[in-house]
Amino acid sequence: MRAGLIQMTAGDDPAANLPMTEALIREAAGKGAGLILTPEVTNCVSSSRTHQTDVLRHEAEDGTLSALRALAAELGVWLVIGSLAIKTDDPDGRFANRSFLVSPEGAITARYDKMHMFDVEISESESYRESAGYRPGTGAVVAQAGDVSLGLSVCYDLRFPHLYRALAQAGAEILTVPAAFSPVSGAAHWEVLLRARAIETGCFVLAPAQTGDHPTRRGKPRKTWGHSLVVAPWGEVLADGGTEPGAIIVDLDLSEVAQARQRIPSLTHDRSFEGP
Repeated sequence: MRAGLIQMTAGDDPAANLPMTEALIREAAGKGAGLILTPEVTNCVSSSRTHQTDVLRHEAEDGTLSALRALAAELGVWLVIGSLAIKTDDPDGRFANRSFLVSPEGAITARYDKMHMFDVEISESESYRESAGYRPGTGAVVAQAGDVSLGLSVCYDLRFPHLYRALAQAGAEILTVPAAFSPVSGAAHWEVLLRARAIETGCFVLAPAQTGDHPTRRGKPRKTWGHSLVVAPWGEVLADGGTEPGAIIVDLDLSEVAQARQRIPSLTHDRSFEGP
């Protein structure tokens, strides 16, 4: 299987982000990728809840979603839209951070709402309160993309290994981790966490990322780490996207999933225990 990871620098204008996203997807498809993944918040990177309220749409009206569904059908590829910021009907007005799996016919075959909210204070000058604008999802998702099983996740989910163990034990062969990672935590933790999740589960890990300084019209400017990664089931880094936007192409030998799990069958070695 040939996969393509899209690394991009989205701003806070969904209409301006779409042509860039489409061009990179076309580039990946042109290089033979049959499974293409975009990063977290493909449609809008923004810290301004007021701005998001103005520019975001409900799923049925979202222009990015409809355009990318049409593009997947045109190109005949499986597309993981890493996530879109989507309006909901929640009484508190919070949005969903929602990942979509789109078939080569342009149909939405799976949805996953990010479960773990990034509420952190990394430093005196860098803090995030994702739960103020987004409501967490409640269910894990394993979905079929042709003959391969994907376990869906988004960004901060990466720090919760029990989620990935559950996805692998439910049949996932590839774990998707679209992200918009902070540069500080990215430099310290991004690669080691992705490699750990691959090793623990015997899965391929595909992690397309936002990168660089994101243009904003309202709200606090945002910078992300980049370094989209592909990690093999034995823990080797197969590709690193660096910090420039682009399409990262990699060939996956899915037989490596069974080989890694046969060598160390830890997914079948769980034991119940008492305490602590």
